[in-house]
Parts: sequence; structure tokens; C-alpha cells
Amino acid sequence: MNPAFSVIFLTTLIGVGQGLFLALFSSQTYSIVNVLPPQPGSYYALGGAIALTFLVGGLVASFFHLGHPERAWRAATQWRTSWLSREVIALPLVMGLVFVYAAVNWLGLDADLFGWGLHGQIPLIVGTLGAAATLGLFLCTSMIYGAIKFLQEWASPLTVVNFFLMGSASGFAFAAAYAAFMAPGVVEFYAGWAITLTVAAFASRAASLLRNARIKRIASIQTAIGVRHSKVQQRSMGFMGGSYNTRDYFHGKSLAFLKSVKWIFLVLVFPVPVLLLWLGLTLGNPVVYVVAFAVQYVGLLFERWFFFAQANHPQNLYYQVVG
Repeated sequence: MNPAFSVIFLTTLIGVGQGLFLALFSSQTYSIVNVLPPQPGSYYALGGAIALTFLVGGLVASFFHLGHPERAWRAATQWRTSWLSREVIALPLVMGLVFVYAAVNWLGLDADLFGWGLHGQIPLIVGTLGAAATLGLFLCTSMIYGAIKFLQEWASPLTVVNFFLMGSASGFAFAAAYAAFMAPGVVEFYAGWAITLTVAAFASRAASLLRNARIKRIASIQTAIGVRHSKVQQRSMGFMGGSYNTRDYFHGKSLAFLKSVKWIFLVLVFPVPVLLLWLGLTLGNPVVYVVAFAVQYVGLLFERWFFFAQANHPQNLYYQVVG
């Protein structure tokens, strides 16, 4: 497939926003039960606002992929059958809940709703709803690609796992950078989870790369024309000029280029951020956390480009053959 940069920024930016919200909510939950030191409501409010900014940035990026942005609302009408429609519904829902979460913390709203004698019940309820919606958004976004059976590189449960782990890892890495300046007492929590999620993401992404390298193709020239002869060859794609089929379903890059992109993201997304996060924990320098997040995010841009480019559409059996 030919990667669209609007979709690359959409998926990576909302991944950071989702991961950051999960990081903030998990640390607040731990603080409510006195596992982590409590932070003022303004800390979670500002963090929620930043998470919302990432989500809005992803939404804005998505509009550059539309031929008629004014008709974008129509994408939500097929929610019964389309994962894209479900994502169109889930993203604003998550944005709304993150906004309410930030507002509740900013205003310091709290009440003992259930007689538990536990503070922070309102943020906990809103955060729980937001976390559930966030996980649903991860599922919807990843299944847009994982549900396409004829794109064999995508049609795997690993697609869902990878979207969740890499988005969460980048969000926790940003949370570590944010906390390094605003709440040093919880930096180790965020950085430790960022390292754990990054290592898990590496294992999952490596598994998907190995799987894709060993795919047995279900489509061939023989299946396309219904002839089982073993020596069928195509010598021309039928016309001299380019078309939608040749532009949008194939990236046009060499195998060497693809291989270089793969190694770039394998280095930038996984070992380098882990090393930098470890150095941040060792040295206590907030700038190291910022660099760790920045490096990982740049690597995710390469990873997402590779994810789209690696998918080999069956129509390329015909349209990418030039005599």
C-alpha cells in the first residue's frame, strides 16, 4: 500500500494521547489507594489537556485524507458493520471524556457517592469510563486494518496488540517527561511502565515481522485468471500511463528502502528509548525523558509508514507488472 502521511499522523498522535490518558488515570488511581504520592488536581487537569491536544491533532490530521471533509460525518452511519465508522464515533467520545476528566480535576469536584469514605470518586468514575472508551478506540483503529483479510500482513491479532502497546508506550514515555517537570514523585512509575510496554511492544512487533516474512500467499496470477498452469507469466500491465491503482496501492519504493526503514524504526522505537528512560531514572535529568519520547515518536512515524507500505494488495499482481 502507499502510506498516507495524514493517516500516519492520525494513528501515532491519537496513540500518544490515549497512552498519556491511561498513564495519568492509572497513576491517579494508585494515588487514591495510597500506592503513589497524591498530586494536585491541576496536575491531572493539565495532563488531560495535553492528552486532548494530541487527540485533536490526530483528528485534524485525518481531515487531510478526505476528498470532501464536509461529508466526514457520513462515515459514522455504517457503525454496525464498519470499524472505520466505529472509530469515527469512538474518537470524539474519548475526546469528550478526557475533557470532562480534565475539567473535573481542575475544578476539584469530589463527593463520597457510595459511602466508601474514599476521596476522588468522581475523577475515578470519569476516568474509568474514559479508559474503557480509550481501549475501545485502540480496538477500532487497529481493526480497520486487522479486519481486511486479503491484506495478509494486517490480518492478524498482532495488529491490535501492536497498536495498543506502541500507543501506550509512547503515552507513558510522554507522561514520564511531563512528570519529570511537574511531579517528580511519580516519574519512576511512568518510566518503569514505559520501559515495560516498550519491551512488550518490541516482542509483539518482532513477532509480526517474522510472521509477515513467512506468509504463504493466497493470491497469485493463477488464482486471478483461474488457470492452474505453473508457468503463467504476465509481461505487461496493459497501459503505459499511471492510474489510481498504480499510485494508491503501491508505495513505489525499492526493497532496500523498505529494509532501511524497518531497521530505523526497530532502533528508534525500542532500544534507544529504553536506554534513554533508564538513563533518566539513573541521572534524574528531566531533559533525558523528553529526548526519549521525541526519539520514540519519530521512530513510530517510520514504523507506521512501514506498516502501511508492507501490506501487499493483491491487485498489485497485475498493476505493478511492467513489460
